Amino acid sequence: MKIVDLLTERSIMLNASPTSKQAAIDLLVELMATHGNLSDKEAYKAAVLKREAEGTTGIGEGIAIPHAKTSAVKSAALAAMVVPEGVDYQSLDGEPAKLLFLIAAPNTEDNVHLEVLGRLSALLMDENFYNGLLNASSVADFLAKIDAAEKERFPEEAVSAPEAKAKETDKGKIQVLAVTACPTGIAHTYMAAEALEQKAKELGISIKVETNGSGGVKNKLTSAEIADCECIIVAADKNVETARFDGKKVIFTKVAEGIHKPKELLTRALEGDVPVFHSKEKVSESESSGKESVWRVIYKHLMNGVSHMLPFVIGGGILIALAFLIDGLAGMPQDGNFGMHTNAAKFFKTIGGYAFNLMLPVLAGYIAYSIADRPGLAVGFVGGTMATMADANFAVMFNLIDGSNFAAPGFLGALVAGFLGGYMTLGLKKLTSRMPMSMEGLRPTLIYPLIGILGIGVSMWVLNVPFGYISYGIQKGLLALAENTSLNILTGVLVAGMMAIDMGGPINKAAYITGIATIEINPMIMAAVMIGGMVPPLAIALATTFFPHKFTKKERNDGKVNYVMGLCFITEGAIPYAASDPLRVIPACVAGSAVAGGLSAAFKCTLLAPHGGVCVIPVVGNPGFYILALVAGAIVGMLLLGVMRKKVDPSEWPDKNGENKFKKFFAKFKKA
Repeated sequence: MKIVDLLTERSIMLNASPTSKQAAIDLLVELMATHGNLSDKEAYKAAVLKREAEGTTGIGEGIAIPHAKTSAVKSAALAAMVVPEGVDYQSLDGEPAKLLFLIAAPNTEDNVHLEVLGRLSALLMDENFYNGLLNASSVADFLAKIDAAEKERFPEEAVSAPEAKAKETDKGKIQVLAVTACPTGIAHTYMAAEALEQKAKELGISIKVETNGSGGVKNKLTSAEIADCECIIVAADKNVETARFDGKKVIFTKVAEGIHKPKELLTRALEGDVPVFHSKEKVSESESSGKESVWRVIYKHLMNGVSHMLPFVIGGGILIALAFLIDGLAGMPQDGNFGMHTNAAKFFKTIGGYAFNLMLPVLAGYIAYSIADRPGLAVGFVGGTMATMADANFAVMFNLIDGSNFAAPGFLGALVAGFLGGYMTLGLKKLTSRMPMSMEGLRPTLIYPLIGILGIGVSMWVLNVPFGYISYGIQKGLLALAENTSLNILTGVLVAGMMAIDMGGPINKAAYITGIATIEINPMIMAAVMIGGMVPPLAIALATTFFPHKFTKKERNDGKVNYVMGLCFITEGAIPYAASDPLRVIPACVAGSAVAGGLSAAFKCTLLAPHGGVCVIPVVGNPGFYILALVAGAIVGMLLLGVMRKKVDPSEWPDKNGENKFKKFFAKFKKA
């Protein structure tokens, strides 16, 4: 959806002069109303203000992008306003906003506002484009500049359908197809796609990349393209639809390989030394060809479960954080009922609790689904549910063991339930594969669910005993750890540092899951985990600001986005920098995160919400010290990057007007 198509001359105002954020929003809403797309203007404005109450949309660098998705909008549209003198929009960097875009999106499943938001953000990071809009001579000139920028940034949309078809015919068939996917679908998915596309362009290879991101499948491969291509690259850390590739040459690899080794993958794809893929023999063929080890297969199944679990963790966690915030503002005691004292808090915590209660069943269910496809889903769900119950085992039910020294198996039990349920269902498939065709319909409708659920139920009934004792022992150990301040600091350093090692990979996820698993018995660990994940993007953003000669122009522009990503606890924003210079970036980020995590634990900061970034600072124990720890860690990371990185080519240095902001900052400080 093109930005220029969502604007009209009537919905743009140049040389505006609102005196406040509220006045700016009022003007923007009036401009939006000129589209005739609002069924209730006041309801739409209320939705915009509600979104602002959740966190400012002033992203910094003079830009604000307020938005709302509501049923009061009949069709998507944009309004734009230039404020030459700037308006105090409470932006993240504290600077006035000069260029404002308002997005209106209907309440549909399309998430148009997210697509437009991403598109706008990508364009506005170009300083020349930003300045061009600020200095537009007329509304028509403003629209023309956007149109030109879109055509340059998204050239594939600049041709009409007949022209595109003719162009494709001229170029011939697409040589290589690719699919990219990561567990969260936030960063790795699109970085791998971009790396493959750029390298293919350099090598003169025609390519099409399908992304399986958090917003769903984009640029989906067609059956005709699959039939005609020479090879397919699947760079994924979670299961994607592969049955459609049956009979084609397919390279299965990690999403990280798509980011770091696109040339090697593309070269191998065209050299032809790639095994032919058969969907029914996916696992055995991968192993026999040596392309995927057993541990790699296990990791993919695990990440499939984790990726489906994360929405429950994030959504439920933020709702629970709101409950804590409400009770905290009401002055309620932080006792065992904290978050349930007031009716409003109880409402949010109850809903968030439902999401949290589904977390482990979903984890186990989708691990089993990854292994055995749809028949494994119900089996995994049941096993995961039993892992959340301390009394879901034979020994406790019949008083054969003391239930007081026993705890719900929790995360460990859910992991086992997922893998056990998946492979149990896979075994059932093989055992029943020779049944008469007349009974084929009974397999998925009766045999798999009945025997599978019964089998996992009996298995977890037995396995819950040792896992219950293990879980109880871990809880006791963490409680003991919480009483020893020096060990808490060490733990904080460890888990926070782990968050910065692979920035969204298995080490990062291990630390994050540890924080979730111990959130109630030692919330200091979750606080250290989150601060450790916030530091890398912030350290890089600061380094690109204060050490501009150490970064290219593109890296400096992209660094601005990392301010937002860091504050929102999206560690993946640091990955492009780590990928291009791992020996300097990763140690600097790990050191900064470790310092922040250690300080957080030393200050006894606690966190009962598993996500949210700055949005959950109000419910952090000792929030002032927590912010201090975050700033200290980010500065340590920034300084190390500034010292360790080499200066880039002088042609990439900023001009005199963009001279080293590090020196300018301290010059102002000295003058003050």
